[in-house]
Amino acid sequence: MLKIIKAGIESMVEDWPGRLGYLSKGMAASGAMDNMSMQFANLLVGNPINEAGLEIAGGYFEAEFLGDSVMSICGTDMKPKVNGTDIPLWEAVPVKKGDKLSLGVFGEFGFRANLAVAGGIDVPPYLGSKSTCIFGSYGGFEGRKLAVGDVLKFGAPSKSLDSLAGRKLKKEYLPKYSRIWELRAIPGPNTCPDYVTKEGMDYLFDCEHKIQHTSNRSAYRIEPVPDYFFARADGGVGGSHPSNIVDHGYAIRGTMNVCGNTPILLIGDGPTLGGYINVIHVIYADLWKIGQGTPSRDKFRFVYCTRDQAVEERKKQKALYTEDAVTR
Repeated sequence: MLKIIKAGIESMVEDWPGRLGYLSKGMAASGAMDNMSMQFANLLVGNPINEAGLEIAGGYFEAEFLGDSVMSICGTDMKPKVNGTDIPLWEAVPVKKGDKLSLGVFGEFGFRANLAVAGGIDVPPYLGSKSTCIFGSYGGFEGRKLAVGDVLKFGAPSKSLDSLAGRKLKKEYLPKYSRIWELRAIPGPNTCPDYVTKEGMDYLFDCEHKIQHTSNRSAYRIEPVPDYFFARADGGVGGSHPSNIVDHGYAIRGTMNVCGNTPILLIGDGPTLGGYINVIHVIYADLWKIGQGTPSRDKFRFVYCTRDQAVEERKKQKALYTEDAVTR
């Protein structure tokens, strides 16, 4: 078990791929914002890669282990320590009853850390997932982010703790972090020439876009687009602004919605439909990068991608999560 001493900026239970199949009911998939780190963290401690762990955004987290376990922390380097001593990232680390884990603030690169424990986080699945949707107040631990005093139970480890301790992710499998995150994206469905000008699409793909401080688990906002972005003077029957459209479904996770002049990447807990155009879609293989983008500091650069390329990249990424990625 794990007792929360400091819950940090935002810490919650998440898994991957989240709560699928309920978009038509208005329920987002949720799930880990950096799914790559969460899946590698689970792999290292012997869990199925779809097991639940803790997503720690921003940092300032502290907790006490109430029993022996093995844990791994993957993602941004928040300078994790156990009882004041530094511990490595991307490695299965043994802990004893009474040990205290502390994390500082997000590192030079990235924004989120994922904590996995042998056996996973034991919370009841809701509609097939343990992921928390904080905007709907369901799933995870009581449908909310963690608070001081919460106690999380663990499941049964797949192997002995001694056999799990010391497992490391091979260097060639470590994801590459940046301050400018390249996101491969497919244009559509509401794009050039009907909704966006050629110059507007060039602006999206040719420029770097700073992440705004108003970003969260439902939406990552970037800087407003110029007026020449839009191909229409207004939204016609959809509304007065050219970003307006008659309501239709949003292809979350990864679609870029434009609300007024503000482009918004809809992600984990994003809305499932609405009345704004959706101009590009970030491919599955790059969704993890959105979750590591640091608001008010990092930038996104969009790179044109075809559907066939997106399918191949998804297959290549999913093939990473095997024992071939682990060493000692």
